[in-house]
Amino acid sequence: MIEPLLKLSDVHTHVGPYHILHGVYFDIPEGELTMLLGRNGAGKTTTLRTIMGLWKASSGEIRFGEKDITAMSTPDIARSGIAYVPESMGIFTDLTVRENIVLAARSGPVDSARLDWILGLLPALKRFWNLPAGNLSGGQKQMLAIARAIAEPRRLLLVDEPTKGLAPVMVRSMIEAFKALKAAGETILLVEQSFYAASALGDNVLVMDDGRIVHSGAMSDLVADKALQQRLLGLSLDAHQ
Repeated sequence: MIEPLLKLSDVHTHVGPYHILHGVYFDIPEGELTMLLGRNGAGKTTTLRTIMGLWKASSGEIRFGEKDITAMSTPDIARSGIAYVPESMGIFTDLTVRENIVLAARSGPVDSARLDWILGLLPALKRFWNLPAGNLSGGQKQMLAIARAIAEPRRLLLVDEPTKGLAPVMVRSMIEAFKALKAAGETILLVEQSFYAASALGDNVLVMDDGRIVHSGAMSDLVADKALQQRLLGLSLDAHQ
């Protein structure tokens, strides 16, 4: 049996006085895109932040490959091969698109072949290469945030709601970019509110409610089962096309 790239076992997280994650278990298989779905406030963002060490797990274990990263610092977790794209995107609006990407490569200049690959995935960035990132639209800023995350090779990409607030044309562009990342063999854990985007991208799905994983399985099975969609998420794909 192939070991998962990322494994959470009975992870609890407290943020101040609040107990947010209540014993989270899941595995992320290598080379696949796993969706993390759930209603607002279910604990999805807290899960990503806990994996990255931005909020420390109160108990439980987080393993990345052969390594226990539960108590590691965020910089060390990043150096181990995990990239994180928060909902806030975390770009430098006063710097150019080029400068944003160059700064994201901590170990030295971005390899030219890799840069060509990134711009092939996200061609809109080419048009704004020497312009301040603050001039970009919301969707273009999200693409820049993803480009920054993959400026260096990573083993795992965590992305928090990349299509939130985007126009439909930008949502479609974002879906195509993630399809290209999937085709390149990237391992991705992606939080989404859009079931349309989730159904187009996910190999696997985790559904979270009240700080626990209440469903895991193939994304295709959830897409085919409208009653399960309604029970878990209060929606159906038909209403979100």
